[in-house]
Amino acid sequence: MQIVYQAQDIAEAHIVAGMLRASGIQAHVAGHYLQGAFGEVGTFNLAQVKVDERDFLDARILIDEYEHNNRDHNDSNEEPYGS
Repeated sequence: MQIVYQAQDIAEAHIVAGMLRASGIQAHVAGHYLQGAFGEVGTFNLAQVKVDERDFLDARILIDEYEHNNRDHNDSNEEPYGS
């Protein structure tokens, strides 16, 4: 299996893995136990989503779309300048 995504935390890793599974790509979340050892602060990108090598490119396409949509959503929630 290859790491296809480094999540901010274990919750985001599960969101991405669920999205991939819904599209027919088997995905595995790694880093459950390591993140717990460090707590919520300073997890050092331990939450990872892994897929089989043959699914890597298809998974990256979906993840790129997820990141693009997530970035657009975050940009629209910013306070207008001068507020």
